[in-house]
Amino acid sequence: MEFVIVTGMAGGGKTRALHALEDIDFYCVDNIPPKLIPVFYELCTQSKNDLQKVAVVTDSRGGKTFQELPADLDRMRSEGKDFKILFLDCDDNVLLRRYKETRRKHPLSEMNNDSLEQCVSMDRRILTPLRLQADYPVDTSRISPVQLKQQVTSLFLGEKVSSMVVQFTSFGFKFGLPREADLVFDVRCLPNPYYMDELRKHTGLEKCIRDYVMDCQETKDLLPHLENLISYLLPLYEKEGKRRLVVAIGCTGGKHRSVTIAEHLCAKYGGETRRTIVSHRDIEK
Repeated sequence: MEFVIVTGMAGGGKTRALHALEDIDFYCVDNIPPKLIPVFYELCTQSKNDLQKVAVVTDSRGGKTFQELPADLDRMRSEGKDFKILFLDCDDNVLLRRYKETRRKHPLSEMNNDSLEQCVSMDRRILTPLRLQADYPVDTSRISPVQLKQQVTSLFLGEKVSSMVVQFTSFGFKFGLPREADLVFDVRCLPNPYYMDELRKHTGLEKCIRDYVMDCQETKDLLPHLENLISYLLPLYEKEGKRRLVVAIGCTGGKHRSVTIAEHLCAKYGGETRRTIVSHRDIEK
């Protein structure tokens, strides 16, 4: 049975993540009390319906019982029960803006005299132990709902021999670093198609940009060094039991060079024994 615990910051995208899991045939339960998770796990393993894929959502509104959840999960692991934690994180400022735009009530508002800033701060403090246990931390600060669905779907759709998912993501430095990145590579040293009038409006997903970037001598010189380093690091991360490795490739705006290189690396390192996914954070900006 594949059992996924979805949690994270209120307003971080847990509901959208759950909908994405439903679309790939997970049996989903929203807002389950934390203390019921071990019990529900046992029920699912004993189900005559042979549940193969299950996802549950829980969050800090569980109060004291939620704060006991990390210890409960440690006990489950010690008993040999297999599960994964998907943690939806987000910048505080983005969370504040989302709540102000939607005018929704924060789940912890009654504990903080309706102070939204205090609610977000308290939520993050309570969730920190689970964030440290997360197998798949996903930062939703700068991605669209469609991009979130794509990431969640890619993480849990299908299995490969390697248990680690390698995500190659492109981004633009002028929009900030991806917070969830484990490795960051700067490809602003490559010739920039932005300064070619006939190429500026295209992206790294299109052949004209791909050919321009990949045919540059600078790219031909850089890629062997980059690939050798990644090839050396991946088995080390797998040996350490890492579930998800995020390799971020950055250029100035995140539309041309970084997109091409991320696509190239995803294709190179994917295969029968390793699952790779690719995402482009800033390609539409």
